[in-house]
Amino acid sequence: MSIEEYLGANTPAYYAALTEVAQGTWSPQNSALGWVEFCLTAHYRQALTVLRRIRELEALWDTCEQIAQRHRLSPRAVGALVDAARGWRLRRSLYVTTTKATAGEDISDAVATNDLAAMTRAGLLNPVGEKRGRYYAPTEELTNPWQRIRSRRPIRRDSSASWRRISCAKSGSAAARSCDQVIVRSRRRGPHR
Repeated sequence: MSIEEYLGANTPAYYAALTEVAQGTWSPQNSALGWVEFCLTAHYRQALTVLRRIRELEALWDTCEQIAQRHRLSPRAVGALVDAARGWRLRRSLYVTTTKATAGEDISDAVATNDLAAMTRAGLLNPVGEKRGRYYAPTEELTNPWQRIRSRRPIRRDSSASWRRISCAKSGSAAARSCDQVIVRSRRRGPHR
């Protein structure tokens, strides 16, 4: 699993870990422990983020299945409802592609138009524009469940600052001051999403 997303959100801490390891110049005698700890933390946190996203999407899929059943919509509409619930604009061409990817069905443009009209009549989508420029925006009946699901996210405490504080104290000098600044900045920014 890639930690690129985590590194993008925690770049100063990553460079602080590298600075600590290098201690001004590369030497094979320097301990790489701080950098290894940072990378292991990054992999762990990225795995937790991916797992949370999977669970949230499973919950949203279940909710959209129930909404589709309640409004007597075709089961093939569920994938598109999930996308719309997350705030994506739907176009007929995207609906055709999404239906193929999520339900395994090849549908015609006419069927897609009928399905989108049914979702609009059900009060799940609002059409915006005319003819070729038309897209469909989600209504609150779709966006509210996604907001509820996301609001249940636990607030994560940033415990990764502790290893930085300990390892920075060992290094002393300007590197320690730089590392302390990174710790302060990362706390101001808040927990990783």
